Amino acid sequence: MADIIDLSLIAESRKHLTKLLDARGLNYFLKTDARKPFQLEPSRVDLVVRTAAKLRLEKTGRVHEGAFERARSEVRRELIRRVVAQMLQTGL
Repeated sequence: MADIIDLSLIAESRKHLTKLLDARGLNYFLKTDARKPFQLEPSRVDLVVRTAAKLRLEKTGRVHEGAFERARSEVRRELIRRVVAQMLQTGL
C-alpha cells in the first residue's frame, strides 16, 4: 500500500510549527530528561500535526487519517534539522 502524502496538511503543519517555534522556542519540543537531552517529545510533534489537521478540516472539510504519519515525519525532520543546527552553533 502506498503512503498517502497530503501536501496541504504538511504545509499547514510547517506553518503551525513555525508559529510555535517563534512563540515558545526549540526547547518546547525537547524532552526534559537529563540522560537524553536532545530527544524530541512525541506529544508535541503530534500537537502540531493535529492542530494543522483541525485548521485544514475547517477549511476543506476532509483530512485523510493515513496522511498524519507523513506529516509527523516531516515535522520531526524539520525539528531534528533545527536541533542539529543549534548544536553546531553552540559547538557541541
